[in-house]
Amino acid sequence: MKDHLTDLLFNAVKQLTDELDQNQIVIERPKLIEHGDFSTNIALVLSKILKKTPRDIAQLILDKLPETTHFDKIEIAGAGFLNFFLSPFSHQAIINQVIEEKDNYGGNKKGKSRKVQIEFVSANPTGPLHVGHGRGAAIGDSIARLFEFSGWSVTREFYYNDAGAQIDNLMHSVKAHCLNIKPDHKDFPENGYRGSYIADIAKDYLAKTSIQCAGHKIQASGDINDEDSIRIFSIAYLRNEQDKDLEAFQTTFNVYTLESDLYKNHQVDFVVNTLIKEGHTYEKDGALWLRTTDFGDDKDRVMKKSDGDFTYFVPDVAYHLDKWTRGFIKVINEQGADHHSTISRVRAGLQGLNKNIPKDWPEYVLHQMITVMKNGAEVKISKRAGSYVTLKDLIDEVGCDATRYFLAARRADSQLIFDIDLAKSQSNDNPVYYIQYAHARIEGVLNQWKGDRNKLWIDTMPSFETQAEKKLIKRISEFPEVVILATDELAPHQITNFLKDCAADLHSYYNDSKFLVDDELTKITRLALIYATQCVIKNGLALLGITAPKKM
Repeated sequence: MKDHLTDLLFNAVKQLTDELDQNQIVIERPKLIEHGDFSTNIALVLSKILKKTPRDIAQLILDKLPETTHFDKIEIAGAGFLNFFLSPFSHQAIINQVIEEKDNYGGNKKGKSRKVQIEFVSANPTGPLHVGHGRGAAIGDSIARLFEFSGWSVTREFYYNDAGAQIDNLMHSVKAHCLNIKPDHKDFPENGYRGSYIADIAKDYLAKTSIQCAGHKIQASGDINDEDSIRIFSIAYLRNEQDKDLEAFQTTFNVYTLESDLYKNHQVDFVVNTLIKEGHTYEKDGALWLRTTDFGDDKDRVMKKSDGDFTYFVPDVAYHLDKWTRGFIKVINEQGADHHSTISRVRAGLQGLNKNIPKDWPEYVLHQMITVMKNGAEVKISKRAGSYVTLKDLIDEVGCDATRYFLAARRADSQLIFDIDLAKSQSNDNPVYYIQYAHARIEGVLNQWKGDRNKLWIDTMPSFETQAEKKLIKRISEFPEVVILATDELAPHQITNFLKDCAADLHSYYNDSKFLVDDELTKITRLALIYATQCVIKNGLALLGITAPKKM
C-alpha cells in the first residue's frame, strides 16, 4: 500500500514539476488514527520549488490524484499535510491477505536468496555462558530470523576462541583442582578460573569420563601430568555445556569454526605473510607491527609480540578472510561492546590483504552491558560461575520465552536492566505475558466459536466503524514495514515494540467488543479481524524465537 501510494503521489507531482525524485516522497504512519493511515509532507517540500503555500500545493496534488478504491478519504491538514484514510475495501483486503498468507504474512523477498553470514555468541570455551552471551544469542538469532523472513539464505556461525592464553589458564585451573589445589590457595594460578564448574571438570577428568562434542567422543585420560589431555577435555566439556544451554535457549548454528584450526591450516601464517608482502608491516622493539593507520586507525597495532605470540586480532583477520573466500558478501557480527576496538583493526587487516574487500566489511552489531535485578537488588554472581550471572540462571528463573524477549527488547547499543521479578510476573506490566495473553485470548474466542478458521474470510464489504477496529487494522497492516525496518537496521527491538503496541490494540478491542453475536456478517468480520491479528502476533513472536501459547 505504501509503494502504491508513493507511485500515485509521484505521478501527480510530475504534472506539477520535474524537480523532484520519487525517493523524496516520504510517507509516514501517523501515531493517531484520527490523522489517517498514511500521511505525507510532500506539499511542504514543494513549497519552495513552486513558490506557493503548502496548502495550495496540497490541493493541486489532491486534484491530480486519480480515483481509487483504496482510500475512503484524503484530507489536507495543518500546514499542508495530506492525510490518507483507508477504505472498507482496503480493510477487507488487508484482513484477507493476512489470513491467506498466515505464517508468511509480513515476509518479503528482498533478499533474493542472497547469502548472509551472521556470527553471534562466539563465547570462549572457558566457562558457562553469561547473560551477555545470552543477549548476543537473542539479538543475533532474531536478526537471522529477520533475514530469513526477508528471503535471504542465512548461515548462523559460532566462532570458538579455543587457542591462546585464556585456554592455558583454563587448563592450569583444572589441573590445579586435579592436584587438590583450591582457588584460595597461594599456588592456584593467578589468572585462573575460580567458578565451581572447574572442580566439576577436574572431577570428571580424573574419573576418565567421556564427552560428546561436535559429533566426536572425547575421552579423559585421567593423567594429571598430561596437559594436552586436560586442555582438550576441558574445552570439550565446556563446549558441550554451552551447546546444551543454547539448545535450551532455542538457538542453533549451522557452522562452528575453531580458532585453533586457523593455526593448524596455516591461515594465520598466510595472512601475516601476505601483509608483509604487501608492505603494510614493519618491525619495532622486537615485534611485528601492522600499519593500521594507513587504513584509518588512530595508531599502528602489534601483530606479533616479541615473545612470538600473535595478538588476538590477527586470527580474527584470518577468520574473516575465510568468510570472504566462502562467498559471504554480507557478513554481520553480533558481539559485546568490548569488541569495539577490534573493528578498525580487523577491517584494516582485511584491506591490507588486497582482496577487494569493502572498507566497511563486515558489519557489526555491538550490545551493551546487562544489569540483572531481583527483589530490588542487583544480582552479580552465579553459584556455579562464581563471578557472573549465567544464561542458564535466567532460563531457570523465568523461562526461555521471557529471557529471549527481555534480552532483545531494547536497542543493542543501550544498556539493559533485566528485572527477574517483572519477567516472572503474570500481569499486564510484563510485556511477554501481555503479548502472549493476547494470542491466547483470541484462541479462546475462536475455540468457543467452533467454526473452521481456515474458511474464515470476509467476502462481503465490511463496515468497521469503531476507532478500535480501525486502529487494529492499521496496526496489522504495518507489520511488513516493521519487518523491513528491523531487518535493514539490524534491530529486533523494533519487533518487540510492535508486538507490545499490537497487543495493546487487541486487548482494548477485546474488552470493548462482543464477537459471537447473532448477526452473521458482523460476527465473521470481527472474528476475521482478531484471527488476522493472532497470525501477526504469532509471526512477530516467531521472529524473536518465542512461542505463541494457545492457553494461559
